[in-house]
Amino acid sequence: MTDVCEVVITAPDPAWLRSFTRELVEQRLCSSAHNFAPVHSIYRWQGEVHERTEGRASLHTRRALVPAIVEYARERHPYQVPGISARPIYDGNPEYLSWITAETDQSSTASDTADV
Repeated sequence: MTDVCEVVITAPDPAWLRSFTRELVEQRLCSSAHNFAPVHSIYRWQGEVHERTEGRASLHTRRALVPAIVEYARERHPYQVPGISARPIYDGNPEYLSWITAETDQSSTASDTADV
């Protein structure tokens, strides 16, 4: 089992989410963000069923950074309760998994130039 995971986050405005995920990469809280829009969401909130178009992002990061991502989102996210969940990455390309770890090392300033 690896120390990396995929974090999924949604937001009502895909452009806002794209900017937000760029901040997360710049802060080294995740190595990459893959933004998807539109996503049609159906959910229950405060006793009512809602449908709306949202943006969705998939982040690759270290499991230890998930609490920091959640806190960063709580301070900035337009939703009262941001939808953020994490899924472990059990296996994959070892070089890619190492790259995720290296890019989220907040003590490092050097960046690998590999295309991912």
